[in-house]
Amino acid sequence: MDTSDHDVLTALESDAARVLEAHIEVADGWQPHDYVPWDAGRNFAFLGGEDWAPDQVSLSDVEVLAATVGVLLADNLPEYHRDLAFALRANDTWWKLIGRWTAEENRHAIVLRNYLMTTRAVDPVELERIRVEHMTTGYRSPSLHAVHILAKFALDEQATTVRHRRSADVSEDALLSAIFDRIATDDALQAELFASLVAAALRHDADGTVLAVADAVDSFSLPSVDLPGRGNSTALLAEAGLYDETVQTEQVVRPLLETWGIFDLDGLGDDAAAARDRLRSAVGVA
Repeated sequence: MDTSDHDVLTALESDAARVLEAHIEVADGWQPHDYVPWDAGRNFAFLGGEDWAPDQVSLSDVEVLAATVGVLLADNLPEYHRDLAFALRANDTWWKLIGRWTAEENRHAIVLRNYLMTTRAVDPVELERIRVEHMTTGYRSPSLHAVHILAKFALDEQATTVRHRRSADVSEDALLSAIFDRIATDDALQAELFASLVAAALRHDADGTVLAVADAVDSFSLPSVDLPGRGNSTALLAEAGLYDETVQTEQVVRPLLETWGIFDLDGLGDDAAAARDRLRSAVGVA
């Protein structure tokens, strides 16, 4: 973009304040502990109980996969927070927005982990080992401009919404399905938050924002984690029918581009118009 990140964030500050206020008004302050069947829990051997064994798992392989990927990606929250905080560090308004998003995301890791431990749905030792390895590897993204970051997180949250909704649909465990659905509701509101900021950026600088959106779409993919003995989560989610490139195009990328009205923009410069046309081709819009 031709303008600096600081100038962009300053120009969008009033929009950020408005969008954050609207988000807080509709966001549900639900409690993670309400979704955990505590009466199903019991001590592990360290406190005189019984350690986990495979025959204690009552979920299907797909349910275990969805929940495991969900908690491991949520556990990497400090890395995602850093990504946002580094780019959106202009003033108090943006810090509040980042803090609110981080607080909401942390609930997802809390509820999933507590559910998995209480119901003994996964091997807790293996889950902890994978968590440490995943966090040690970390989450890395290239240095991005502020609007690119906003577009990327809109895509991230829309994708996570879809993944959790689809996980809720296939789960035969009523409580786990409710947890996935509850998280997806949060994700959808967060996707709307970031999408609204991209829409504001389009009004401020249509050419620069279209280019940023195109770059974000070109490089976008779900965060992934390697599950020992099973493979990479991206391939496993696709195999399970929970998330793949077709789902990404039809339920993540195209809806956001249509929400932003990218295909209807007039008066774009040559580079932005070419980027818009690439986006049109990428999602199959005539």
